[in-house]
Amino acid sequence: MNDKVILTDCDGVLCDWEYGFEQFMKGHGYEKVRSDCYDLREQYGFSDEAFGKFKESEKRIFARWFNESTRIETLAPFRDAMKYVAKLHEEQGYVFHVITSLSVEDGAWNARMRNLKNLFGPTAIERLVCLDTGADKDDALIEYKDTGCVWVEDKPSNAELGVRMGLDTILIDHIHNRDFNEGEHIKRVNTWKEIYEHVVWGE
Repeated sequence: MNDKVILTDCDGVLCDWEYGFEQFMKGHGYEKVRSDCYDLREQYGFSDEAFGKFKESEKRIFARWFNESTRIETLAPFRDAMKYVAKLHEEQGYVFHVITSLSVEDGAWNARMRNLKNLFGPTAIERLVCLDTGADKDDALIEYKDTGCVWVEDKPSNAELGVRMGLDTILIDHIHNRDFNEGEHIKRVNTWKEIYEHVVWGE
């Protein structure tokens, strides 16, 4: 494994998925009622009864509709990601392998890659793996097991997975993950500047 590879999630890490999704939902008449949780049903106040006929995987249907829409191609960068991804790539020689639970539709992969190239340039993103909406990342990360690669996530369960896989795991701070106790094996950060300092200077 190239020691210049950084593994990263995309939504809430590289791209501001949440803002784009909120605008999408407003356009369909739905207002967000909570920001302190990860479950979209709770964020938008959908009752269990409203989703009673759906299987668990189908309850992500609003996220899937958004993820397979053209809006994925125009997401804004997340916080200071553009500046520090560029610095890591252009100044330090790192490339990025993006593992994202977006959609398995070819159109979604293409839209995501166009968005990433527009934001981060043509060469920073060396690899893009798109899993199904909300899918677990175990199989996608297994080939990186015990490499010690940096792994950047915002979802606590995926951060814990990174620890089990022997990765240098970083959790991006969000309101929805602040009740998670990351312990000593996961580094919590607020910005990509902190990630840059950790990668380059070991801070």
